[in-house]
Amino acid sequence: MPMHIETLSLISAVQSLVLAILLWAGTHGGPGAARTSLKLRAAALAVESAGWTMLAAQAWLHPAQLLLGGNALNLLAQGMSVVALRMLLGESLRWRTVLAIGVVGWLGVAWFGVVDPDYRVRVMWGSAAIMADIALRMQALLRGGVRQGTRARMALVVMCAGAALLLVWRNGQLWFDLNPPADIIQPDTVNYLYVLLSGMQPLFLSIGFLLLYNETLQRELHLLARVDTLTGVKNRLALTESATRMLSQAQRAGRSMSVLMIDADHFKSINDRFGHGGGDKVLLALVDSIRATLRGGDVIGRIGGEEFVVLAPDTNLEQALVLAERIRGTVETTPLLVDGHLLQLTVSIGAAAAEPGVDEVGALLQRADAALYAAKHAGRNRVMAADPALVGRRLLAGA
Repeated sequence: MPMHIETLSLISAVQSLVLAILLWAGTHGGPGAARTSLKLRAAALAVESAGWTMLAAQAWLHPAQLLLGGNALNLLAQGMSVVALRMLLGESLRWRTVLAIGVVGWLGVAWFGVVDPDYRVRVMWGSAAIMADIALRMQALLRGGVRQGTRARMALVVMCAGAALLLVWRNGQLWFDLNPPADIIQPDTVNYLYVLLSGMQPLFLSIGFLLLYNETLQRELHLLARVDTLTGVKNRLALTESATRMLSQAQRAGRSMSVLMIDADHFKSINDRFGHGGGDKVLLALVDSIRATLRGGDVIGRIGGEEFVVLAPDTNLEQALVLAERIRGTVETTPLLVDGHLLQLTVSIGAAAAEPGVDEVGALLQRADAALYAAKHAGRNRVMAADPALVGRRLLAGA
């Protein structure tokens, strides 16, 4: 059965439109940027469908309309897809670059299609614009290197590489074939294969986009399950995971690791006086004060109420006591303004250091918690160590 450019184009138009509708219908869930990227990808497919429709209806269009309108829609769809992909990946959108590529590409196609007609140069010019868009996709997908890429990213890389090879093949056929087609609508094997393979790209690229979208959602859900919603620091689950990983690394390397258990003193009176809204403001200010004293590798998390934990890698107990005292002093000397009232917050801190090859995370946290209880029992606003040998060397407020 003979193939027809119009038939192949109509099939591609219907396929792209159906994919656009399906993607748009799937934009109800997920984080804002990912959802917007999916909508933009769906819109790009709709624009692409319009371009295929023009090619399918070429018998009713003036050649200049098909040339200028069809290529404008194709380049617009390509640019929208680039921005959608970069948005989904969290990369800079580069929309100005994308816009410049589209405009320059369309102007070149128009010039060599209407002003100085040359089909081969026209195709090469348009292909160069599409190749530039593909390069922007590849750059975003390969950010961090091939080894850091996920399966969905690598699948999209392969698809983009396939699209680039298709363009190279088409231009090669036009320049080196003894009898190249004079236009895309001319019945020719090169045109048939190009239209057929180009029409399949939206399907495969959309599948890859959806796989990447799903990975993004899974990553967002993973993070949300490990972040304290009020303060933005790690929650109990994330702290346990981090502590387990850091303790394992410390034990393999023969290094020390310490834990600080921090509790805001008399916090119930703050809630009673200012309500939970005021208490939340105090907790946020407390987190800011703690963060201001931490080093690059230290980790902070909230395990409940007004109680926080700091994980300090490569830190022995004496160093942990110094860090804890720095935190305590910073909190004490940082005034807080809540509902027009100036408050002075203090904290009690318990410190514990891991014993090489002996400690487990649960035991380490329990020892830090016991030291915190001792600091509370001794009068609050102080730092105490879990190890009996260093309890006598605890750093007292004002000492």
